[in-house]
Amino acid sequence: MSLIQSPKPAPTPSPTPSPTTAVTGAAVERPRSGPAALLGLLTAAGGPRYAAALLVDALGTGLLRPFLLLYGIGVLALDPGAAGLAMSAGMVAGLLVLPLTGRWIDLGARSLPAAATLLVRAAGSVTLLLADGVAGFTAAAVLLGVGSQSWPATHAAVVSTLTEGRTRDAALAAGRTLRNAGLGAGALLATLAVAGGTGTLQLLAGVTAAACLLAAGLVHSLRVSAPAAEAPQPETSSATAAPARGPAADPALRRITLLSVANLPFAFTFDVLEVALPALLVLHLHASAAWSSGIFVGNTVLVIALQLAVVLRLGERSRHTVLAAGGIALTLSYLGFWAAGGLGGTAAAGAVAAVSVLYTFGEILYSGSGTALVAATAPPHLLGRALARWELSMGVGRALAPAALTALLAVGPGALWPVLAGATLLSSVAVARLRPRG
Repeated sequence: MSLIQSPKPAPTPSPTPSPTTAVTGAAVERPRSGPAALLGLLTAAGGPRYAAALLVDALGTGLLRPFLLLYGIGVLALDPGAAGLAMSAGMVAGLLVLPLTGRWIDLGARSLPAAATLLVRAAGSVTLLLADGVAGFTAAAVLLGVGSQSWPATHAAVVSTLTEGRTRDAALAAGRTLRNAGLGAGALLATLAVAGGTGTLQLLAGVTAAACLLAAGLVHSLRVSAPAAEAPQPETSSATAAPARGPAADPALRRITLLSVANLPFAFTFDVLEVALPALLVLHLHASAAWSSGIFVGNTVLVIALQLAVVLRLGERSRHTVLAAGGIALTLSYLGFWAAGGLGGTAAAGAVAAVSVLYTFGEILYSGSGTALVAATAPPHLLGRALARWELSMGVGRALAPAALTALLAVGPGALWPVLAGATLLSSVAVARLRPRG
């Protein structure tokens, strides 16, 4: 497969259909789902080398949260509060760097920013090995946070340059499928590392650094870039010159900014699974922690199995409609969790597990359409800033979610679920109204 090293040209004849390529234009052939389609879509944007980098990112994402905290507590003997504060500093630093990453992308860079995020993550793992106290651990957390927060935007920019239309949506979905698989595998590796003691944790940090360094080299070798697109100039009369329009004046970017604001309640979705449901089951329903583990595993398996298939199935639907529908499904699931909690005992835990299937479907619709919608809506010269704003809203939402969810749940399930459902429903309505008319 030859690698495309410049952005896709504006309108060209559709390529010859293949089992893993959705053809844009009047006639659209929906890609077949399954392992072969997944592999083909993973290599559609950048070939096997880029697919290898995606695998490293997926495993690294799975390792990051449990592994980093356990390393600080187990190897460096840090207080859990100090380790948690350092990790929060890393997340904040990553969010602050995101706008700069977006501007870098808009200068025409594609594979270089993606490689840089992996290189920064490698530096963070090396810093972790060299750390001997809070300062070193904080420095490592900042580097890892910067690399992790910027990766989704740089990855989406690479995919958007090498693919287009519904093929881009499917390629992004394939990457997310791999990422979810990596979350499970990375968490398992972290669990095994804990059982092996501090020496295994240090070995794992070294392997992570080497893998990220190798992946950065592979991504950089692609040499994918795009000429910095210029903003379209407004027409002016000979008598009067129109004032210059900056990025903030672009109507598409304004719409993406509003979408990003509407995304904040959606971003709470992932912590509902990781924070709210375990707390509900264990603290309020007094159910075994095995219920939480089972729901988490079931969610992961369903997302891996269905994410790509759902995106392909809904390929002819408006992305705004799919995203809004995801919000409706999530809203109904939150109300279902509220109702299930009122049953009490084992019946309540079983009902929560059943409702979690609807929740997972809403998550699949949301994650399968959000980034794809931004990539399809953004003007070429503002792609980086658009992706950065979307990922910034995602990061801010995820940073706020644990504290907000636990505070509402402390008041009671009657405070948590209606508030969460109402906010998500309002966001869904906002997404639907932001759909371009005409």
